[in-house]
Amino acid sequence: MANIALVHIRRYAQTGPLDILWDRLLLPYAILWDKRLLAAPAGSLSTRTNHMASDEHTVELLQGTLDVLVLKALSWGPAHGYSVARWLQDVTDDALRVEEGSLYPALHRLEKRGFAEARWGVSENNRKAKYYRITARGRQHLRQEATSWSAFAVAVGKVLASSKRPALA
Repeated sequence: MANIALVHIRRYAQTGPLDILWDRLLLPYAILWDKRLLAAPAGSLSTRTNHMASDEHTVELLQGTLDVLVLKALSWGPAHGYSVARWLQDVTDDALRVEEGSLYPALHRLEKRGFAEARWGVSENNRKAKYYRITARGRQHLRQEATSWSAFAVAVGKVLASSKRPALA
């Protein structure tokens, strides 16, 4: 499984930044759950798939990931959508690009769940913009999710760095 992950990560690095929910990248879905792809030869992996768009679990996972990233951006202070997207792109050295079609539904989900509040204001370009602010409930959710993601990232790192061969049945 680690070889598949490394091949996929290499392909990702060659194809450019990850556009969350837009490019339908197969990570972590393919690595963690799709047995058909785990059985595929390493060179046959694709960075896109059509079956993923209809997979509710994958969409939920990716939306949850985007929601946490947006909450982290909002944890620094109120921001409008464009500045959230720009911050995510900047802080990841252009590895993550969040398009409007993904970002604004995420902001609306966060608002609906009580994790963020929105108010109209004037942007730095002197234009009307909706500014989002993280709520106390949103901060609590961010802390919980950040802890889970940190533990998950450590576990995945251990798997990818492991030189221990699994005992196959």
